[in-house]
Amino acid sequence: MKQRTFGQLATPISAIGYGAMSLSDFYGPTGDDKSHAVLARCMDLGITHIDTSNVYGGGMSETRIGSFLAKQGRQANDFFVIATKAGITSKPDGTRYFDNTLEHLSGELDKSLQRLGVDQVELLYVHRRDDAVPIEEVTDALATLVKSGKTRQIGFSEIAPTSLAIAQDVHPIGAVQSEYSLSTRSPELGLVQKASELGTSFVAFSPVGRTLLTDTLLDYETCQTLAFLKVNPRFQKESLQRNTQVTEPFRKLAADMGASAASIAIAWLLAKGDHVIPIPGTRSVEHLNELAAGVDLNLSNTDVAEIEKALPLGWCHGDRYSAGQWQGPERYC
Repeated sequence: MKQRTFGQLATPISAIGYGAMSLSDFYGPTGDDKSHAVLARCMDLGITHIDTSNVYGGGMSETRIGSFLAKQGRQANDFFVIATKAGITSKPDGTRYFDNTLEHLSGELDKSLQRLGVDQVELLYVHRRDDAVPIEEVTDALATLVKSGKTRQIGFSEIAPTSLAIAQDVHPIGAVQSEYSLSTRSPELGLVQKASELGTSFVAFSPVGRTLLTDTLLDYETCQTLAFLKVNPRFQKESLQRNTQVTEPFRKLAADMGASAASIAIAWLLAKGDHVIPIPGTRSVEHLNELAAGVDLNLSNTDVAEIEKALPLGWCHGDRYSAGQWQGPERYC
């Protein structure tokens, strides 16, 4: 597996990571055995970076990673570079809100470390910003956790490039993450560039557009069984039909290039900068192999141009989030 570096400590990691939201039931049911098989295949393929969160399945993702690490022992603990997140919580009635206080972040990190069965993670992200707390204060709280030795680096998920610049003045920001793919290119309006300028890794989640950029798109009926996609604008019936049709030339181009659509989507992201690290997620070993194959594709400038001709800016029907899903991410474009 080709290597990149992670964060401002330049920690060596694989060119792609694994998005461990899929180890919860977010995109459909899974189990310990199936999850462990995917993690074992990550080791076989040389995928060293795992991205998870305290809220994925209410801790399920971290627990499954932890049980896998416990089974594998020191070999797996030394192999994986783990990042997790905190900052999203809920009231007793289930209402979601954001808590960026040191007390919350520290307490949740302790719980994450316990579930994972490790003493330290590589990076802790603030999963969502609390607008009531200045980002300088949040960054200072994260810096305290670095000093404690419980995380080596810090980062933010779904923030604006201006916020990144302010935070960087307080403490080095190892990574930011946001949705970035051929179907979601808004990070190119400043965040990808600012991260590169500051030496911050850009971690791209949903790099295959929640199957829109694959050869096997989710059908409408399946989307209706998944809480997130059921209300997501891109997967409403009419939009999904249009997106299926408009991505056909991309799938044909991928076939002509001798690769799967998912592999090409990953390769396209890797061509966007050495600091860009896609973190595809899947519950399937077979799909993981397909995603990892994108690392070995060396796209020329002509290839990139052809891909962007097949899927030009603005092709995707529907916003990437519903109104409710937009609560938390910082808008800057």
